[in-house]
Amino acid sequence: MNDVIKLLQSHRSIRKFTDQEIPRELLLSLIKAGQAAATSSHVQAYTVINVKDSANREKIAEYAGGQGYVASSAVFLVFCADMKRPTEASERTGANVERGMTEQLLVATVDTALMAQNVAVAAESEGLGICYIGGIRNNPQAISELLHLPDHVYPVFGMCLGYPAHNPEVKPRLPVEAILKEDVYCDDTEQVEAFDSTMQAYYQARSTGNKTTDWSHNLTPLFDSKLRPHMRDFLVKRGFEMK
Repeated sequence: MNDVIKLLQSHRSIRKFTDQEIPRELLLSLIKAGQAAATSSHVQAYTVINVKDSANREKIAEYAGGQGYVASSAVFLVFCADMKRPTEASERTGANVERGMTEQLLVATVDTALMAQNVAVAAESEGLGICYIGGIRNNPQAISELLHLPDHVYPVFGMCLGYPAHNPEVKPRLPVEAILKEDVYCDDTEQVEAFDSTMQAYYQARSTGNKTTDWSHNLTPLFDSKLRPHMRDFLVKRGFEMK
């Protein structure tokens, strides 16, 4: 494996950070690395908010479900899907712009995720740790108001950045045989059941404390409690009408 693949396969979420600051020049370099990611039709449908105000950080930590590392990380970024900039740019050329299409929501969300992952990899290559914060979608309206986000812009997730103050284990992933299929989709129940055993052993052995569960059981909240049913109405109010 080359160094890039080794770096990618060594990713961990970091939730404890030192007090060391991230130089401004390095942060700008990370954002530029993010901008180099693939983007649909060169739309670049994203905006990144660097939340520096400590009071706002505390509020976002609360809105995100009490995730204190939002406030304690050296840098906290909110990655926003932004269809305001490209639609207005197109409109200024005289185009008859149609807003609120489902495809626009997908393009902006995918562009934002690709951009953010480039930032994450670039940060880890510089010895920084990162943690994505999907919990900002718990209260997207409050966070949108806090960050003064206009229509056609919505917060997809946040990202904590900083120098790691702990060294957690790399969490196992599904076997590649479950993910990579040849020609057609096929059942992967056997691989999933084997992975459940792997995850159960991982949770029981990791240094941060024992936990009796597996991958399948860990998914339960995503499908019966953490459903975020407010997101559809929120996105429609933001101008993403999903036509």
